[in-house]
Amino acid sequence: MSKRSVWLPWLICCIGALFYCYEYFLRILPSVMVTDLLQIFRINGVQFGNLVAFYYYAYTPMQLPVGILMDRFEPRILLVFAALVCSLGTYLFAQPILLIAQIGRFLVGFGSSFAFVGVLKLAALWLPPSRFALIAGLTTSLGMLGGMVGNIALAKLVMIFGVSHTLHLALIAGVLLTLCLWYVIPHKHTAIQTDREPKLRYAQFFSSVIALFKQPQMWLVGIIGAFLYLSLSAFAEVWGIPYLIRVHGLSTVSASMYISFVFLGWTIGGPLIGWISDRTGNRRLPLIFGAGFGGLCFALALLLGTGLPKFLLGGLLFLFGIFSSAEVLVFPMAFEMNRVSGLSGTALAVMNLLVMLGGVLTQPLIGKLLDLFTGKHIAGNLMIFSTQSFQYALGLIPICFFLAAILLLFVRETFVRERKSIN
Repeated sequence: MSKRSVWLPWLICCIGALFYCYEYFLRILPSVMVTDLLQIFRINGVQFGNLVAFYYYAYTPMQLPVGILMDRFEPRILLVFAALVCSLGTYLFAQPILLIAQIGRFLVGFGSSFAFVGVLKLAALWLPPSRFALIAGLTTSLGMLGGMVGNIALAKLVMIFGVSHTLHLALIAGVLLTLCLWYVIPHKHTAIQTDREPKLRYAQFFSSVIALFKQPQMWLVGIIGAFLYLSLSAFAEVWGIPYLIRVHGLSTVSASMYISFVFLGWTIGGPLIGWISDRTGNRRLPLIFGAGFGGLCFALALLLGTGLPKFLLGGLLFLFGIFSSAEVLVFPMAFEMNRVSGLSGTALAVMNLLVMLGGVLTQPLIGKLLDLFTGKHIAGNLMIFSTQSFQYALGLIPICFFLAAILLLFVRETFVRERKSIN
């Protein structure tokens, strides 16, 4: 085996993961700009949550079409197209008109929908199955790195250059990444390509997709993944920075640094838990452990509130990130639940669709709860929300974590079953 054949598959997966890192950077943009966006568009909590959720309005329903496309066409072409759409969406989001910004956010979600499934599809094509959970963890880790660095860097860029110029810098980065995806990922007809998955006939393909949706275990694991992902989709990506500003009196830059502890936890926990799961041959127990202790850490952070010392706040958010990163295991579980060769991309996309539904529902829901518990609806002012309303609204997250731990008792182990079927 040549050295090129050893490192090239990893390089291909890494450049795909870099796109996921970039799209995650775009995903968390509004949370850093929340004060500016509330003032620019003169919107309240529900409207802000809805603006942010336009990302998920495109991202979530696109998961199934993306999975189908990844199984039928060349991932390289799809990822390049997706990066261009993200760049266009970023440009539109920079416009000071709410409707245009919503369209831009929608396009960013549309392009981003190809990123995570695209990386996992590349891993399924270029790397052995024994590395799949590790790749899922490493990819998530790189995305979290984008979120962690993005939170801090964006807060400073917005403070120095303003919202518009910061978004234009993000646009330039998207164009450069598009070129990297085009030139680094080889064409499917090159000799190094090792597509081990045959394409199914259309009738067989769609009947297999329907069979995936008929699996109760797929839905159960997807709901669990959605609950655990609330640590990011509901908290770190959207409402975490406003919470820290209002409840703990932090500046935007300081709040961004504390939110980065959640991303740091995911950065470390994702590949670590993936590696542990692969080594022990167990998916379910790490998920139970992560859901239970993740919910406990976040519940403590909320209950202690303003009386919590800052170093303990950072520690709890870091642990919250580590434990909730067990969510990465739902993707190898989807891969292992799929029994049809040639349908791995679709199985992963179905799982990602179910996971992302959590963001679609909870981002505006938390905004609604904030308005409801505060009892006032004044647009353009973050500080109108009461401290208690934030604690009540975000209390939805630990409740979902504890429900996930209970639901996991009804989930079958997939890794052991897969090994037995091979043997």
